[in-house]
Amino acid sequence: MKIKILTLSILVLSMQIVAQTKTSKPYSWTNLPVITKPTFRKDTFNIVRYGALANGLRLNTDAINSAISACNTRGGGTVLIPEGMWLSGPIYLKSNVNLHLTQGATLLFTSDKTKYKLVAGIYEGKNAARNESPINGTNLKNIGITGKGIVDANGDVWRAVNQSQLTPQQWKTKVSSGGVLSDDEKTWFPSEQFKKAHQQNKSMLIKERNDLSGFADMKDFLRPNLLVLKNCSQILLEEVTFQNSPAWCLHPVMCEDLTISDVKVKNPSYAQNGDGIDIESCTRFIVENSILDVGDDAICIKSGKDEEGRKRGIPSAQGIISGNTVYNGHGGVVIGSEMSGGARDIFIEKCTFIGTAKGLRFKSTRGRGGVVENIYARNVFMKDIDQEAIYFDMFYFVKFATDGNRNESYTVNEGTPVFKNMVFDNINCHGAKVGIFIRGLSEMNVQGIKILNSWLVAKTGVEMTDASNIEISNLRLQADSKKPLLSITNSENITFDRLQYQGAPSFLLLDGKRSEKIRILNSSLPQSAQLIEFKNGALANAVSYR
Repeated sequence: MKIKILTLSILVLSMQIVAQTKTSKPYSWTNLPVITKPTFRKDTFNIVRYGALANGLRLNTDAINSAISACNTRGGGTVLIPEGMWLSGPIYLKSNVNLHLTQGATLLFTSDKTKYKLVAGIYEGKNAARNESPINGTNLKNIGITGKGIVDANGDVWRAVNQSQLTPQQWKTKVSSGGVLSDDEKTWFPSEQFKKAHQQNKSMLIKERNDLSGFADMKDFLRPNLLVLKNCSQILLEEVTFQNSPAWCLHPVMCEDLTISDVKVKNPSYAQNGDGIDIESCTRFIVENSILDVGDDAICIKSGKDEEGRKRGIPSAQGIISGNTVYNGHGGVVIGSEMSGGARDIFIEKCTFIGTAKGLRFKSTRGRGGVVENIYARNVFMKDIDQEAIYFDMFYFVKFATDGNRNESYTVNEGTPVFKNMVFDNINCHGAKVGIFIRGLSEMNVQGIKILNSWLVAKTGVEMTDASNIEISNLRLQADSKKPLLSITNSENITFDRLQYQGAPSFLLLDGKRSEKIRILNSSLPQSAQLIEFKNGALANAVSYR
């Protein structure tokens, strides 16, 4: 009897695996993920009917939350915020509710920090104490924030700022507003409590404290994100301007079927952790036709950090990022560094980055773990990129030693991150410090990257360390620094096909005894260029040219 039950169980499991295999199709540009949008009843609940007053002084928290609750209780619909300046404390979304801000409406969150409770939240991929977000939603379905109004989180009262980041008049205004200065009088803090927590480097991670009451002495230091949605599905954020967040602006976590369309996201350039959109461990999402001008990464894909992220085990997957414009930001489209749950099947196209620090940015470090794979980008245009146009780095926030001093004894384990299998096509950049930068780990190279049909104008062409199976085809490079066009260190199976370049004094610097199988195909090299230099054990027969 037991044998029959066991056999039946194995048969059922096998049938489930076969069914999953049949229904799971690989994604491509002709088979993109499909995101389900929410739908709402036509019933409308005007917050004025619930006692809201638009004078920018009266607190409308109860009125707005009452309207949301009433809408939810009656089967859903639209909660209307008409034109005016509406001051509020934290708002709690509910299922089947569309919070709609008409043009001319500003939802301004109060600077009174006592109105924000201490809560268990997430900070950079780990469980942490936070002040609750101005807009919250947990375990909801069918929700939206839409309209042409503005959501302002009043972030300036929460953030520290350095004197060097402001004009003299801005600094004078900031100092006169209250708060306290650092001992050297070069940094403004919102309060003495904030200053003390900063100077003592106090941890906000919950596992290092017994309960939330233990964080009361540093509450002012625990800056909230503007919008946090957790375990929600069928979400629509459309047309609204989200701005001035104390930390990250839009932060959906473990959500499904997320649509962010035609929004504007603004944070000051000096805003610490002033990310625009951080999509964490979400499945089926689209960010389209939006404009971002922020203080940190603009559109960022995450999935938890280190062991906590690996235990959660939910990748960000099946995503589309299309038609967006990024101005200031540390990266235009970013994956990492908190990507321990992995990221896969993400499509990036028709995006423009102007004045951004980095363009396409992928970052991680030892200890993260996680696999980032099947990432596709095409028709991406950049101008005046301050640093790298295409950037992979496995040494995020870690000092990278020169080749002669590096510890290469590390072995692969569960904390080893993986970047692999990506295709970039028609990437154009007019102005950058480096065109392509790839830096993997000695024990886990960045691998399986294709860069096709692209044109990069940069001071330096390509810098590559610990990379393997890289194909760069039909690339035009214009470089104007004194560095070699291509610098390759301890990398293998690297192919440059139909490479055109101008401006660099030398063509290739090959570094390291592990460099091998470097192929230069169908490329015309200027007669005046110094072709190849070898360093640190690199061998001449590692390079083939035809």
